Amino acid sequence: MKIKYYLFGLIFLSVNLLLSQGFQVNLQGQKQQGMASSGSAFVQDESLLFYNPGSAAFVKKTGINLGVTPTIPNTVYLDSTSQTISRTESPVSTPFAAYALYSIKDSSKIKMGLAVYTPFGSTVQWPSEWIGRFAITKLQLQTIFFQPTVSYQITNKIGIGAGFVLATGNVNLKKDIPLINSSRNYGTAELNGKASGYGFNIGLYTKASNKLAFAISYRSQINMKVKDGNAVFVVPEGVAVNFPNGKFTSSLPLPQVVTLGTHYKLNEKIDLVADVNYVGWKAYDTLAFDYENNTASLLDTKSPRLYKNTFAFRTGCQYLLNEKTQLRGGIAYGITPVQQGYVTPETPDANRWIFTTGASYFVTTHLQIDASLYFTEFKRAAVNYETNLKGTFKTAVVAPGLSIRYQF
Repeated sequence: MKIKYYLFGLIFLSVNLLLSQGFQVNLQGQKQQGMASSGSAFVQDESLLFYNPGSAAFVKKTGINLGVTPTIPNTVYLDSTSQTISRTESPVSTPFAAYALYSIKDSSKIKMGLAVYTPFGSTVQWPSEWIGRFAITKLQLQTIFFQPTVSYQITNKIGIGAGFVLATGNVNLKKDIPLINSSRNYGTAELNGKASGYGFNIGLYTKASNKLAFAISYRSQINMKVKDGNAVFVVPEGVAVNFPNGKFTSSLPLPQVVTLGTHYKLNEKIDLVADVNYVGWKAYDTLAFDYENNTASLLDTKSPRLYKNTFAFRTGCQYLLNEKTQLRGGIAYGITPVQQGYVTPETPDANRWIFTTGASYFVTTHLQIDASLYFTEFKRAAVNYETNLKGTFKTAVVAPGLSIRYQF
């Protein structure tokens, strides 16, 4: 029997899939998260190191910002053939973001910063005996991106910035194999690996007037490479020779992202923001694996994915309730890059609406607490040409976030 292990590379794309929707995962700043992850042209805090390095030059003073956003996902799958229902048992994941922005003095035109964040990282777990057990039973990923950054005010209305990105990650994938041993148990496969890649993040900010500002940023494609992945198979003794444990290599592109943003100050209390993301998912057209030990049952594979480039549209507002409290709200619409025929249990993706809210409280002139709440729900009837799964996925996600900011 020929068994194709083609799902391993999906881990990089699917982690935080319930939030990312094939897009970049915008959980890198509580203020922006409260406005549907928009605000690249709104100068507020150190999280602009991620959203737009060009805007970061206009953040006043030296500061640090530490935040976490627990994500609570729930996906239900109804199989069209058997009419069985399966529900994920995924634990709560905790993507975080940490920023430090340094200014030699308050009037300095140059800012230096470091951003450390987790744009991908969670666990997707299905019941052990669910109908898609031969596609996946568990998927876990931890990634950390390091981004040292420099931002500079060309004039009092124009800023530019750039950061180098080093990405690292650890992955684990488990699935069943359709081979039964003497105890009537299916075989299993477990794939582990470490991945790395690098890229950059650049941005431009311009203040057209006292009320209107614009921004454009570009995050480059990052090719995550697994050089020494480890594959372990537990199968009946009679076929063990066909499934040798060993190493493998693979590579997967994380897409480039172009963001256009605007900020309009309606009055002293209300700020309006909007961002448009263009995401180059078309780079992910094929998933390939090179196994160290090939057999008739375990061959190197090249599987088509045929993702398409997509857009996300985000808008939000901020309201100054009083001198200590800010309130926020936002809405976004994202278009999935996953075409029909290529939907998987790791990426049961669909076009979706996203709703968010948030608030900030200034404890002192130096200390600030920010919070946000994210919600989305979507549904998709789908079929996969390779796994032959055909059914309907329905997903809901709640993600409350909290951060602490301190300015020196």
